[in-house]
Parts: sequence; structure tokens; C-alpha cells
Amino acid sequence: MKRSLLSLFLSFFILSSYAQVDLSYYLPVGYTYDESIPTPKEILGYEVGEWHATHDQLVMYMKAVAEASDRVTFEEIGRTYEKRPQVLLTITSSANLGRIDQIKAERAKLRDSRTSADVENMPVVMFMGYSVHGNEPSGANASLLAAYHFAAANEIEADLADMVLLLDPALNPDGLNRFSSWVNSHKSYTMNGDPNNREFSEAWPRGRTNHYWFDLNRDWLPVQHPESRNRVRVFQDWLPNIHLDFHEMGTNSTFFFQPGVPARMHPLTPEKNLELTAKIGTYHASALDKIGSLYFNQESYDDYYYGKGSTYPDVQGSIGILFEQASSRGHLQQSANGMLSFPFTIKNQFTANLSSYEAAKEMRQELNTFMSDFYNNIENEVNADPNKAYIFGNEQDDAKSYHLADLILQHDIKVFSLNEDITVNGRRFKSENSFIVPADQPQYRLIKAMFETRDTFSDSLFYDISAWTYPMAFNLDYMALNSQILNLASTEEVTKDNLVLKPGEVIGSPGAYSYAMEWTDYYSPKAAYKLMDAGFLVRVATTEFGTTGKQFGRGTLLISKGKSGLDDQTFHQKISEIASASTVDIYALDSGSTTGVNLGSPTISPLEKPEIALLVEGGVNGYEAGEIWHLMDQRFEIPITLLPVDRIGGNTLDRYNVLIMPEGRYNSLGKSGASAIQSWVSRGGTLLAKGGAIQFLKANEIGKFNFREAAEPESGLQKAYSDYENNRGARVTGGAIFNATLDLTHPIGYGYTTSDIHTFRNDNSFMEPSENPYANPLVYTDQPLASGYLHPSNLPGIQNGSVIQISGVGRGRVVAFADNMNFRGFWFGTNKLFMNAVFFGQVIQSGTAR
Repeated sequence: MKRSLLSLFLSFFILSSYAQVDLSYYLPVGYTYDESIPTPKEILGYEVGEWHATHDQLVMYMKAVAEASDRVTFEEIGRTYEKRPQVLLTITSSANLGRIDQIKAERAKLRDSRTSADVENMPVVMFMGYSVHGNEPSGANASLLAAYHFAAANEIEADLADMVLLLDPALNPDGLNRFSSWVNSHKSYTMNGDPNNREFSEAWPRGRTNHYWFDLNRDWLPVQHPESRNRVRVFQDWLPNIHLDFHEMGTNSTFFFQPGVPARMHPLTPEKNLELTAKIGTYHASALDKIGSLYFNQESYDDYYYGKGSTYPDVQGSIGILFEQASSRGHLQQSANGMLSFPFTIKNQFTANLSSYEAAKEMRQELNTFMSDFYNNIENEVNADPNKAYIFGNEQDDAKSYHLADLILQHDIKVFSLNEDITVNGRRFKSENSFIVPADQPQYRLIKAMFETRDTFSDSLFYDISAWTYPMAFNLDYMALNSQILNLASTEEVTKDNLVLKPGEVIGSPGAYSYAMEWTDYYSPKAAYKLMDAGFLVRVATTEFGTTGKQFGRGTLLISKGKSGLDDQTFHQKISEIASASTVDIYALDSGSTTGVNLGSPTISPLEKPEIALLVEGGVNGYEAGEIWHLMDQRFEIPITLLPVDRIGGNTLDRYNVLIMPEGRYNSLGKSGASAIQSWVSRGGTLLAKGGAIQFLKANEIGKFNFREAAEPESGLQKAYSDYENNRGARVTGGAIFNATLDLTHPIGYGYTTSDIHTFRNDNSFMEPSENPYANPLVYTDQPLASGYLHPSNLPGIQNGSVIQISGVGRGRVVAFADNMNFRGFWFGTNKLFMNAVFFGQVIQSGTAR
């Protein structure tokens, strides 16, 4: 039997590798199809798998199917950064399409324990999401087959009366289009499958990510991008029972479907979820057996981080299913298992799509009952939990509180604002920028996942990060409350519509002696750049000063007309416009005679407008480069040059005063590139470097940095070979949160009001503190782990180690970051440390740098 299956498996490889396939290769036997529904070839002009469908072609076909079928509606749910439409097909019986709102309303009762949902008669809902990673295209191309089959197969007409299928053909339109353009433009009509072919070596940053090079499959929970917010809105609107997530993995693998490793499931996911996932898995195994495909499960991947498409549903009474298909990465590639063709990869994905459909159909009542029971039990869980609510805020900064409240609201969670200031356990929470999230609501488990800390785990291996506590990520004051503290009558519910970040304003009248802007607000860098770009003279106070009734801290900016040539009224108006657009208040000062120091003090230093270059391509880590690009472009509206590493040399860098080297390998720069960078820094430039970039600088003697060696693996005469992978994996710091102490008097610390900072790290590169104690503005504490997993052998490397370190080079300086200050776009709490290096690196005194 095994031999015959393998022969069948290889025959599919051979068939699909060297001969053009048609629909009969993919479609299941025993079905007839409505001829009024167009096939993919009739719309696209080629068979599925012959070329990689571009995003516009996917959309074109989905529209054509919807227009031809009374089972299908087409909907645009939003637009990407590159303005491509995100689309959704709703596929069900024509009768159900006429009562969609009624079905949604009935499903909403599943989350409301006060009502009784009709689980026996309610349709089951299955969401099918394809290729969130744009260069994993077999899913998106399989969506063509799914749309055709579910719209045209005559035999499923009756089934659809009890089912609603939601089909998103491309969760990452921009990445998919980038990838399809690459492989199509490198396709040979006579293929040989050579893995060395340029077709399989995408140009940096590759098609996996979105426009800003973010992995959208890590953004379901943070929802920092429009693609994510739009698809999460669909999830919350429909509450699907099954949520399919189609991916690809290495070319030499086979096919994976969940469940993953049982021990790596998040504790907040109910055991029943794993049982149902395993039961659904039997349908996949049976279907893949029939076509002779190799597969595996339960020995890889996990269900821990709730920011992925296959895990986000698991904490909400739904069943997330991950599929991973060995990738051809193009049209035909030699693999360890033989020739792997694009059509074969599509066939496997479509087969799993069909088996999921069968499982949903046959398990309809069981799945609806599971979701109903999931939410009906929430009240008991809340009663047993001593934490009844969570409060968060920041006295000095409205923006970070606003953004966290906005994030939470995306997930159908109720958030309340305070009607008055309160003090809880000695901490003051202001009404205008503090929020309460009650635990007693249907999304209790998701709320807990957002706010809890964990440092003990049943397994030491993580496919992704092990901690993401949101108030820590936002550097906000917060606490869990053991009672509601306030009657909800003394709070006000906020919604997506009434949650507003108020515009900034100028406090004072035109004709002021000078204007002052505090650096405590998250959007201060945005305002600062606009002020400089307008030609105003902007100076930074490196010490505190005060006026009557107002104290200003270090980092406060002083603004005067400079070379703008504006009269008093126009100058005041321009500053007012910048304050409003940046949501930052600016103060008009009547005199230069202030307490502490006067406004003409030499401790108030003029600032040069940042002219920023970000190194990209080559060995640069695209994720971290994209996070910086996104921060500058989307948050602060600061122009930034994406500078390829191979452009370094000569006088290229002379037009910039800030150079950013993200995590990466910079060997391609060589001695000439290193020399150009060293010369540029020596002339007064500010260089920001992270991880591997610091190692490159150290090797080329650009600044002085030392690293702690990671602890050696456990010794012994003999260890079980079978334990090697797990023991090695357990030493990886995949992503955890750490406690650090910030020097608030250092320019890197400007704008912060507490020295306690939570920082995020996801590697094992440990930076030794500088021998110069003034050059270590941010260091880990002696008890550094705040939340997440850390292997004991890595603790000595982190304890009292350096997070941020300054090293002088001639008249310039290097600001070295051990940790990622901009992690995945949602680590708002440390963004300003990074921006302080951009704006204030120029005023760090050379004697305080190593």
C-alpha cells in the first residue's frame, strides 16, 4: 500500500511538472458544473497554475464569478497602502444571500450569554484566507479553483443552505503582486527546475511582506495596517466557525495541517479547540490520502501567539487551521522529493480547502455549539478571576493611550473613558487620557491575552514571540483591578466613532517672545520636523526651566522665527497649524527671563533638521528596515531616503546627517564602505545601528563596542541525539519583554517621565555596557525578565547589560541599540528612544560618549 501511494505521489509530480494541466487535474470527481459560471481560463486566458495570477487578475475573476452566480456576492472591504482593493466573496444559497443581516444578527447571539442562539439551525461559517505571505502563492491561486467550485458545482446547492463561505483571495495584495511579477517575468517556456535559476531568487525585500515590509501574519492582534484592520473587521462581523489560513514552507518539505505541537498551545485556548482541530484534521488526511500526497501534523508549528491568522480565532470560540505547502517558489523546481510543480502545490491547497468544507458541513452543529459554549462559560471564568478590569493611561501623553484604546476597539471589545481623574494605589489616572477595559464581557479571554504577563511555560519552544503585553509595549501606567472601582455610570463608553485624539493648540497670544513645545507627547517628533521644515529656528533645552505657573523639562523645544521672514501674526498662525496637525500643544512665552536658566542659555542648543538615510537591500533585515520606514513615513511624516547598501561610497553620504543601519549582515560593504561610513561619522554624522550592524562597526573599528559571550551549551560525555533540536531551540530568545532603567537626563531619555522602561528583544546578542558610565543611557535591571520566555543560560548575558550605548567617532557619534525599539509597529513605548537618537544625537556631548 505504501509503495502504491508513493508511486501515485510521484506520478502527480511528473504529470504536473512536464505537461500543461487543465481544470480536470484539480477538480474532485463526481461533480458537474454550471456552464454559466466562467472558468478561470475563460477570464484569465490561461489555465490555473500555468502562470502566477497577479492580484488584479484575481479580482477580475472574482468579480466575474459574482456577476454570473446567484450564490456569490462581491465586496470590497478596503484598500492597501498601494491602493489595491481587498475583496471578499460571500458564497451561500441565494436564499441566505437575501437574509445576510439576519444571519449575522443570529450569530452575534453566540457571544451574548443573555440570549439563546439557535445553534441547531444556524448556518456554519467558514472563512478562507489565502497567501497572507505574498510569495506563498499556491493559496491565492487555489482561491481561483475554490471560487469556481463553490459557485458552479451543482451538487453542493443544497449544502449551501446551511453554510456561508467567506473567501478572501489574497490577504496581502501588494506582496502577492510584487512576487507574481517577479516569477512571471523570469519564467521560461522550457523549464528545467534548476534551483539556481534566478526565478527562485526574488529581489530584496521579496514578496512575503506588505508595502512597508511587514509580515501581515503577525498583525492580526496588533492591527497596525489597513489590510489587517479590514480583515479583522470581517472576522468580528461574521464570527466564523472555521478560519482557514493557507501558507507555504520550504521546497523540500511536504504538506502540513494543524493541529501543531499540542504542548505549544496557548493556555487561554480551550482543550476542546484542540479536539475539534484534530477531528477536522482527519478530513484532511483522508482527502490527501486519496490523491497520494505526503503530509504531517503535530510535530511542528504552534498555536501560541494570537497575532497569527491560525491562532487569532482560537481565543474567540473559532477554529483556526494552518496549512503549509512545500513551495515551488516559481513554476517548477527540483526538490528532495522530486520535481515540484506549481500546479501540484495548488492542487494540495485546493484539496485541503475541499476537505475543510466537508468537515464544516458535517460538523456544523458541533462547531456552533462549541462557539456558544465558549462564550456561555465566560461569566464563570470572569467570576473566578480576581482581575475584574484593567486601567491604563499616561499623565503626560494622550497619544499612546489613544492608540492602545483604538487597537483594543478593533476586536469588538468595550472600552470606557473616565469622567473624572482618579488615583488607584498611589497612581493617578487622568480622565482625558485614561481608559478602563472591564473583564466581564464576551472577549474576556482575548482581553486577558492582551494584558497578562507570563514567565512560566509548559514548553520552551516558540514558533513566534512569547510575550506581547500591550500596556508594556505602549509604556503606559496600568494595573489590573480586583473590582470595577467605578460604577460604569461614572465612565463613558468609547467607540471607533467617538474615540478622538484631540488637535493640539497654541496656548498664548501672537507676538510672543518665543514658543516652547514639550517633548513628552508621542507626536512631538512629527511637530518638530514640521517646525524645522518651515524654516524656524528650533533649539532644545538640555536642562529644566520654568515660567510663571509652568515648568518645562529637558528636551523641550524653543521655537523662534529663524529665517522664515514671517510677521508675528503669520508666524503664530503657522505654529498653530503645526500644533493642530501634530496633536501637540505649544506654549507662547512672554519673556526670555525664566527660572532655572534663561532662554539665551548655552544649555539650549540649536538643532539641525534631520536628513535621514536608511540602509536597505543586501543583507539588511527587511522587517526592521520596514518598521523604521513605516514609523517615519506613516506616523511622523518625516521624509527618509531608502539607500541601497551598494550606493555607499565616495560622497554619497554627504547629503545626510543621520544614517540608520538596521539589523543585518553588512559584509558586502567591505573595507571601502566601512571607510566611507567612518569618515562620514567623524565629520559629525549621527549613526544609528542595531544588532548585526553593531558587529560590523566593531569589526571595522567604527566606535568601541563589546559583546558578552552566550553561555556554553550544557557539557557532558553523551547526550541523546533526538534531543538536539529541542535543546538548541530552547536557547533561542524568540521574543520577550524586559525591564530596563533609563537615564532621564540623557538626550536619549528626553520626553520620558519615568526611568522604568519595558523593552523588547528577540535575539541572543548581548551588549556589554560601556566603561564610560555616561554612555549607557538605557540598561537592563538585575531582574530583567518582565514577561515571556527566557532560557536560564541567557539571563547572565542580559542582566545589567546595555540596551542603548553611545560611542564617539571624531565629531560624530554612534547610537547602538541592542533591542528593537520599533518592533512590528506596535511597540509605541520605545519609539521615542529611537527618535531621540535621530533628533538629539547631534547634541550628545563627546565627553559622554565612549
